[in-house]
Amino acid sequence: MSLTRQLGIEFPILQAPMAGVQGGDLAVAVCEAGGLGALPCAMLSPEAMVDELQRIRAATAKPLNVNFFCHAPPAPDEVRLQRWHQALAPYYAEYGLDIDNIAAGAGRRPFDHEACDALAAFRPEVVSFHFGLPEPALVERVKAWGAVVLSSATTVEEACWLEAHGVDAVIAQGAEAGGHRGMFLSEDVTSQLGTFALLPQVVEAVSVPVVAAGGIADARGVAAALALGASAVQVGTAFLCCSEATTSTLHRQALLSEAARHTALTNLYTGRPARGILTRLMRELGPLSDVAPAFPLATSAIAPLRSAAEAAGSSDFSPLWAGQNASACREIPAADVVRALAAGLR
Repeated sequence: MSLTRQLGIEFPILQAPMAGVQGGDLAVAVCEAGGLGALPCAMLSPEAMVDELQRIRAATAKPLNVNFFCHAPPAPDEVRLQRWHQALAPYYAEYGLDIDNIAAGAGRRPFDHEACDALAAFRPEVVSFHFGLPEPALVERVKAWGAVVLSSATTVEEACWLEAHGVDAVIAQGAEAGGHRGMFLSEDVTSQLGTFALLPQVVEAVSVPVVAAGGIADARGVAAALALGASAVQVGTAFLCCSEATTSTLHRQALLSEAARHTALTNLYTGRPARGILTRLMRELGPLSDVAPAFPLATSAIAPLRSAAEAAGSSDFSPLWAGQNASACREIPAADVVRALAAGLR
């Protein structure tokens, strides 16, 4: 059975789940256009997730991908947090903020039994994970209601591990992809390959279908990925300026400007490597720095700076997540993006 049929969709086009820049509206639009829309849940409480899923189910009966992180929450390291606050202190002073009064940030929630309990009532057709997989009992619960399970691999070794642990398809995430790297067997970013180098190696190494992700923004990219053995593609950056996305005005301006040509991996915003448009914070402190605390503890100290700077019209401290190919970013409906990508299937 083809992956398209297995997922129950018209086109082998998956919308990348993008926490912080989308809600259910983008997912619904992609689903209705024939692709697989996705709801990112890493920043949602179970109650908020239920609200979003109820809205989505009321708007479309098409298959949906519900996405989760599955990292192990770290124990706070007070010494490292103090170093982090010292590094940010000059910026706090610049905006008149109190570095000694930092509230807890939104953080990121890993998939757990509470989230699974809430999700079970909706029985989504697809459940995907980032940073490996949750404990086997949770994977089995998800599979028991018939969901197709996907997860991201950034190396051949990760792809083989995912297949051995029960995924139904592997998302081969190339280095070009925007947002967080899905890496989980290593923290060495030099192990990361570009999409069209990684993809054929993963296809050769595993027997499950492979989804290509990273740098694919138009019909030519779709055609190239399928020619190299992908069963489908996952696209994120091309949807960021769509009318259904919640991407901020400052983020949209950056995506539509020459600044989008320069992206880099940074751990400054969350504590894990993620690709975004270069900002002042990345230039001056990193972009990769051992001062940043472990994921997701970096977010709490960044949040006040981001709010203050954005209020002043600046994205100096905003995570402008984007892949290396923002060429297709347009302020158009998501359905138009799906149709443009689907032209590569002919």
